[in-house]
Amino acid sequence: MKKQLQRKVDQVATLTDKFKMAKTIVMFEYKGLTVASLTTLRTELHKENIDLKVYKNNITRRAAINAGFDTLEESLTGPLAVAISYDDVVAPAKIINEFAKKNKTVVITSGVIEEKVADQAAIMALANLPSRETLLTQLAAGLLMPVKEIAVGLNMLLEEKE
Repeated sequence: MKKQLQRKVDQVATLTDKFKMAKTIVMFEYKGLTVASLTTLRTELHKENIDLKVYKNNITRRAAINAGFDTLEESLTGPLAVAISYDDVVAPAKIINEFAKKNKTVVITSGVIEEKVADQAAIMALANLPSRETLLTQLAAGLLMPVKEIAVGLNMLLEEKE
């Protein structure tokens, strides 16, 4: 009995550390998924350095409280999987959201975004953001437009003088 209790204490401590290091945590219902489907999702997430694991809600609840995410406790009902990203803020939400479109039983419930507890709406908003590359392209286009307009205007003035 002591061994089992110690194992649970260790799991809580490990998960608490992961929560504290995480940039983003996404929790979702996975009931109805086959082992093969869950393995496919785990592989996709692993490519982006994102951990996916199913923890008992009691362990997740205690780890969330220890990490300072007390309000996360409300959403910890039913079978939940936990995806933890240490590098990319957007990737776990995007990948799980895309996976959920193909697998209707997957439902994002809550999570943590940069040390702030987030509800389903916030996680979905994060999932629907354009990619970093798209945002950088939009920024570059926005910055180049005034320069292009000045060049066109100067060219028109030069042509008028000639």
